[in-house]
Amino acid sequence: MTDAAAVYVRDLRMSFGSTEVLHGVNFEVSYGEVFCLLGPNGAGKTTTLEILEGFRPLTAGTVRVLGLDPATQAGKLRERAGIVLQECGFPRQARVGELIEVWRTYYPNPRPLGELLEVVELTEARNTQVRKLSGGQRRRLDFALALAGDPELVFLDEPTTGFDPEARRRCWAAIENLRRLGKTILLTTHYLDEAERLADRIAILRAGRIELAGTTHDVAARAGLSTRISFTTPSALRCGQTPPPDGLDLVVSGSESVCHTANAAMTLRLLLAWALEHGLGDLDGLAVSAPRLEDTYLQLTGSHQGNGDRT
Repeated sequence: MTDAAAVYVRDLRMSFGSTEVLHGVNFEVSYGEVFCLLGPNGAGKTTTLEILEGFRPLTAGTVRVLGLDPATQAGKLRERAGIVLQECGFPRQARVGELIEVWRTYYPNPRPLGELLEVVELTEARNTQVRKLSGGQRRRLDFALALAGDPELVFLDEPTTGFDPEARRRCWAAIENLRRLGKTILLTTHYLDEAERLADRIAILRAGRIELAGTTHDVAARAGLSTRISFTTPSALRCGQTPPPDGLDLVVSGSESVCHTANAAMTLRLLLAWALEHGLGDLDGLAVSAPRLEDTYLQLTGSHQGNGDRT
């Protein structure tokens, strides 16, 4: 049901002339979640967002955002959705509070100015001119304007591109504040650590198709990536006095023993039971390394850049 999801996309296709750049894209975003759309340059991310925001007509398929058709109900949609574009421009002489106040007048039920400033951590910059803001502060001002109408859904298109680490962390804090307010967020980013930290679920878009979607753990499992379990090789195992554990693909390489598994909990139980049975103690240096989003992303996308839009 399209009403059950904040964003509903089925068999979305988009062509520029004779070139199709979106080839039947499917995904849903639940109300109240942070959903991240990942993909290399040219994968189709920006084209997808522009269709969802009502800025570009689709060629085929079904799209609903907050139950509305962006192509025919863009005005109603923009009363309920906020948009943070990759780049925004403001009058340089305007002051932060003045600019937000003007934006608030565009909406029937705007969020109070003080709350907006607090959410984006710009309270102390209320009387500061835009020209004197840092890059991170200007980006948080973008957030404030996107939130002026108290939207249910916020689109964030690469919100931290080009930021230094401190500015990125402050923007992450602003996004997490939006989550606490119960907002639905659709985010695109090239920073995998950003997606891993912020997103409840992700979708990986490559060459106009969704390769995988789900939580980072689910996506890694479906991509066939395994968890790495390692420990310091006991001398009894290295010398052949203790047999390796049955049923595990354990590789002994000098001082380190490693196995890869799709079921970390079961493998750990087997290893610890084996160590107890043979008097090996607690297995020094025992470490469990789950596959990271970066591993999944690189395996799926490789060097492929797809074709299509600019991001």
